[in-house]
Amino acid sequence: MTRYCVIGAGAAGISALEQLRKAGYDVDCYEKTDRVGGHWHTDYDALHLITSRDMTHFEDFPMPADYPHFPRRDQVRAYLESYAEANRHYDVVRFNTAVVSVIPVPTHGPVGSAGWTVALDNGEKHFYDGVLVANGHLWDQKVPRFPGEFTGKQIHSGSYRNIGDIDGDRVLVVGAGNSGCDLAADLAQHRLEVDIVIRHGVYFLPKTFFGVPRQQVGFLSEFNPEDQDLIYRLLTRVSIGEWKDYPGMPQPKHETLAGGRVVVNDLLPYWIQHGRVTVRPGISRFEGNMVTFSDGTQRTYGTILWATGFHASLPFLDESLIHRRNQVPLRYAGGIVPAGLEKLYYIGLAAPRGPQIPVYGVQTKLAIRMIALHEAAGEGGAGVQA
Repeated sequence: MTRYCVIGAGAAGISALEQLRKAGYDVDCYEKTDRVGGHWHTDYDALHLITSRDMTHFEDFPMPADYPHFPRRDQVRAYLESYAEANRHYDVVRFNTAVVSVIPVPTHGPVGSAGWTVALDNGEKHFYDGVLVANGHLWDQKVPRFPGEFTGKQIHSGSYRNIGDIDGDRVLVVGAGNSGCDLAADLAQHRLEVDIVIRHGVYFLPKTFFGVPRQQVGFLSEFNPEDQDLIYRLLTRVSIGEWKDYPGMPQPKHETLAGGRVVVNDLLPYWIQHGRVTVRPGISRFEGNMVTFSDGTQRTYGTILWATGFHASLPFLDESLIHRRNQVPLRYAGGIVPAGLEKLYYIGLAAPRGPQIPVYGVQTKLAIRMIALHEAAGEGGAGVQA
């Protein structure tokens, strides 16, 4: 009898578990912590969804109607736990059990076509016909290096919880993605003096148009994606202006939202205009508590808050099996199939601009179609990548 493995019980893992079980497959799920929900237990306190409640949910399991349009971290965590409980996933997930290796069964065919051996931290080893990797990509913190040494406090956004983690009253936030801008605004709202490094121009979008979450503005669905892009930019220009309206903000090099980075945040521009946040260029070097920037200016800080992202790490896979481009694993078919590997699927190893939770179920359904092809083909599989 065929059997499948899911690694991780975060939002992606429990979504994969649900779709596999609904399709009638025997499946084991391993979670190294004692809970479902992944990073939603450990993210910063000020975190809210940037996509709306009514667009960000599992299939046939909406978020509670009394949630706000943009639920906060603990509400999303409770929602994930309620989903796992409603679908009896707690009976299936093996908690406090880490996967230490996922090794392809030796074969003369394509790597992985004979299945995979999964080893656990308790010494157990199990054979699986396929493995769905949902270990998440927001845990292996990335911190760049610069000449010199900064002697103040340094903390990564993945470890930051609230302003109690900050030393001093002047903070440098490095990184202008959604998290970095969130954290800069959070610090400013607590009356700290905040600088933020923004090396490349980005488009800022508000969460709502006309008081309605962006994705739910009805008339926008009548337009094609290119026209929607233009309308979004025009509405944003009316509501929060452009880069040139904010001191120090670099101009985006891309002309459309689809062409480059977008940040969903209108609080950061607000605090820039109120003087609580100052935009800085790239870092040149450190000396004690002093930071020298690429334009030659210098300033001292009590804390540097690194919002510089995460490595896409798969510690249980031999790195020689992972084909990467720009340090990110290469994958095909909706971000699911690893280059060069059969019968192993990435679920959630992506960062779509829209709601993420619904994507996990769609990815798993596509993986299930591939699983069916492999099973129908018999020994050696279907050669999905052939």
